[in-house]
Amino acid sequence: MEEKNVKKESPVVAKAANTKGYKITIGIMAAVIAVLLWLLLFTNEKVKVVTTEKESVEAERVELQSEFDSLMFQYDQIKAEYGDLTDSISVKDSIILANAQEIKRLLAKTSDYNRIKRKLNYLRSIQQSYVDQLDSLYTVNHELEQKLDVANKTIQKEKTRAQTLSKEKEELSQKVEAGSVIRAYNVKGTAYHLKGTKRREVETMKARRVDRIKICFTLAENPVAEPGKRTVYLRIARPDGQIIRRGDGDEYSFMYDGKKLQFTMKKEIDYTNKMMSMCLKWDKRSDDPAMKGTYDVSVFMDGEKIGSSSFVLE
Repeated sequence: MEEKNVKKESPVVAKAANTKGYKITIGIMAAVIAVLLWLLLFTNEKVKVVTTEKESVEAERVELQSEFDSLMFQYDQIKAEYGDLTDSISVKDSIILANAQEIKRLLAKTSDYNRIKRKLNYLRSIQQSYVDQLDSLYTVNHELEQKLDVANKTIQKEKTRAQTLSKEKEELSQKVEAGSVIRAYNVKGTAYHLKGTKRREVETMKARRVDRIKICFTLAENPVAEPGKRTVYLRIARPDGQIIRRGDGDEYSFMYDGKKLQFTMKKEIDYTNKMMSMCLKWDKRSDDPAMKGTYDVSVFMDGEKIGSSSFVLE
C-alpha cells in the first residue's frame, strides 16, 4: 500500500520542483538582465558625462588659448604703436615674454585651467601696467617735444634777431667807420717855375718851365674820428700812369686795400678833429722837362683814399 502511494505522488512533486527551478532561473536571468541594463544605462550616462566634460575642457582650453592669443596680439600692437618708447621699459618686456612662454607651456601640457587663468590675469595686469607706463612716457615725451619745439622756435627767432642785429651793427659800424673817415677837400695841384736866385714861385702851366708842384688841400672837421697822430700820403701820377716818387723801396711805400703802393710825398700830422689845411711840395729832380698832359693826384690817410683831383700841364 505504501509503495503505491509513493508511485502516485512522484510526478506531481517532480513537476512542482521543475516549475520552481524554472522560476528561480528566470528570476536570476531577469535580475542579471536588469543589472546589465542598469550597467549599460550607467555606462552610457558616464560616457556622456565624460564626453561632455571633455568637450567642456576642450572648449575652455580653446577659450583660454584665444584669450592668450588676443593678449599677445595686443602686446604686438602696443610695441608697434609706441615704437622706440618700449626700449625704455625693457624690464617689463622681459616679464611679459617670460609669462607668455609659461602660459604656452601650460596650455600645451596641462589641464589645470585655473592655474592658466591666474597666469592670464597676471599677464593682463602686467600688460595694463605696461600700457599705463608707456602712456605716461608718451605724454612726457609729447610735452618735452612741444617744449623743445617752442624752444627751437624761440632759438630760431633769437638767432634771426641776432643776425638782424649783427647786420644792423655791421651796417652801423660801416656807417660809423665811413663817418669816422677824415675827408680831404679842395684838393688842388699847382705847377710853379722857380725864378731868380731867391727861387720865387711863379705859377705856370707850361710843362717845360715846371720846377715845382705843390698840392694843397683841407682835412675836414670830424668829431667822430679818433684824434691823434696820422700820416698823410700823396700820390701824383704822370700822364703816362707812372707815379712820381723818390724810389721803389719799402720806405717809399704804404699799404692800401691789401696792396703796397708807392707814394710821392707824405706828411706827419696831429689831428684834433678840427679843420686843417696843408700843402705838400715836390721839386723836380732832373733837368728834363715835365711831361705834358693830365696829372692825377690822390690823397690817402688811415688806409682810406680821402680825396683826389687833377691838373694839366701844356
